[in-house]
Amino acid sequence: MTDEEREIAMDKALKSMTAFSNKYCQNTGTSYCSDLSVPAVVIKGLAEHKVNLGTPLCPCRFYDDKEKEAKEGYWNCPCVPMRERHECHCMLFLTEDNDFAGDQNVSILFAHRHLSLRLQHILCKF
Repeated sequence: MTDEEREIAMDKALKSMTAFSNKYCQNTGTSYCSDLSVPAVVIKGLAEHKVNLGTPLCPCRFYDDKEKEAKEGYWNCPCVPMRERHECHCMLFLTEDNDFAGDQNVSILFAHRHLSLRLQHILCKF
């Protein structure tokens, strides 16, 4: 995949994962973290895994073999703990009793802007 193709694929996956996440919050009665940088980073990680692995593997866990984990499906978003018990390790989908639960959706524009600013901030440190 060329850099241009990867950028197009990432943009498409980011839009898809943002739409999925917003809809999943609506359907399950969950919400995002009040600090919207949390869902922005998680959604970006899900999009990267969707492009690289073909599925939105949870980006908040360590895997010895990501390809194997993606095929098994247990940690593909929404993961089994989220589907069965509403427990999201990433803090992407929070129940209303969670102290960090907010009341906003993540827009694609926000996710792009946040990640770009965060990257610029990190690079400026070097």
